[in-house]
Amino acid sequence: MHDSSPHVDSQKLTVAIAGAGGYIGSWFIKRYRDKYNLIGLSRQQVKSNPFPEVEWRQVELYSITSTVEALKGVDVAIYLVHSMNASTRLNQGSFEDTDLLLADNFSRAAAINGVRQIIYLGGLLPDEQEEKLSRHLKSRLEVERTLGSRKSKLTALRASIIVGPGGSSFDMIKNLVRKLPVLMCPKWTESMTQPISLKNTLEILDSCISNPDVFGKVIEIGSPEVMSYRSMLERTSRVMGKKRLVFSVPVFSLGLSKFWVGLFGESPPQLVSPLVESLRHTLIVTPELSFKEKVINYQSFEDSVKDALNSSETPNLPTFFKNKGVKNTVRSIQRMSNPGRNSALWVAKRYNLWLPSYFRFLINGKVNEKGEIGFHLLWGKKPMLQLTLIPDRSEKERQLFYITGGWLVKRFDYGWLEFREVLDSKYIISAIHEFVPRLPWYVYVSTQAKFHVWVMHQFKKYLEKK
Repeated sequence: MHDSSPHVDSQKLTVAIAGAGGYIGSWFIKRYRDKYNLIGLSRQQVKSNPFPEVEWRQVELYSITSTVEALKGVDVAIYLVHSMNASTRLNQGSFEDTDLLLADNFSRAAAINGVRQIIYLGGLLPDEQEEKLSRHLKSRLEVERTLGSRKSKLTALRASIIVGPGGSSFDMIKNLVRKLPVLMCPKWTESMTQPISLKNTLEILDSCISNPDVFGKVIEIGSPEVMSYRSMLERTSRVMGKKRLVFSVPVFSLGLSKFWVGLFGESPPQLVSPLVESLRHTLIVTPELSFKEKVINYQSFEDSVKDALNSSETPNLPTFFKNKGVKNTVRSIQRMSNPGRNSALWVAKRYNLWLPSYFRFLINGKVNEKGEIGFHLLWGKKPMLQLTLIPDRSEKERQLFYITGGWLVKRFDYGWLEFREVLDSKYIISAIHEFVPRLPWYVYVSTQAKFHVWVMHQFKKYLEKK
């Protein structure tokens, strides 16, 4: 759905931003709204738009159909999505699997629309084996690979902490300095990294747009200054005019560090947990991957902190209508290893055969004359769950079923089940989206929801054997 349609200048590139309402996206729109035909992508419908020259499109990134519609007419897409907040009341899925599915949707939609380039802003990676990476950094790498797996050329920018007004990572540092006269730092604060200012990040991002020299490239960005996280705290305290005693101790566990940073840094758990897990790594720019496309006048750390603390500028964002979706919706995402590189078509057919076979004393699978698949409890006439394959939205590597019936289902026109291959068929993702259960909510959460996850775990083990 398109929320606004400003005049499009055919002489300008059309650039869509996924994550447009976030820290980097909102500042990019403020700085470059006159240079490009900008399209902000948002889950919510725009109510009022402070920049009429910027178009806002409503999109559900969990839906390929919606994402395809949102990327129509786009030359370059900037992807700034990280671990989206759940749009459903119950979300059964890790942030890694959620981000992988969203990136795969975006990559598919970009390829369908002939988007020339995707620019992804991810995280700096250490010079270590992939298996040793934190969950957060491993996920960033998976997203990067997924976005670059199809026709659209990927430019992957990797950054450490981006220092600027409104940046969540820097706000965490600022709040720790503001609230604690004594900063007893765990050992991980001795890890080295290269922060970069918001100003320099936006400049580099702009220079990469539609630049063929960076197509298919990984670029690591950071100011030339290499410093520890402890040094960042000390230097920030000096800029803030706060006398702080900062020292390191070896006794802080990872769990205690998360609690400490979350409490005093005033940061949500979904940000603190993956960030703290990643800080054990040395995250500095690899010389061979450093940005070389233009000369950048890098801000010092102190100057970037001053900008972050003293800036009177704020990026104006639209106001949005509140979504009026169905109240008790469920999303459940499970990743399964696919060592046999089986197709999603094969997996979907196996699931339809395996489920009644595995629960043969409880469940009977039937296909009716319309081709609808029903799973019946014992020999009951009405199915518990009924699925309808959607052929025009399915292909060998992705199978899509609408949830069209069953006495466990409250809405028959709302949810869908899918199986899809990701990362060159290394994994299969099984996902139920926007499912509306008939059972009372708290009964569902403690029974059917848990049972579904257990069933998918059993199916995962079955696939691994195959």
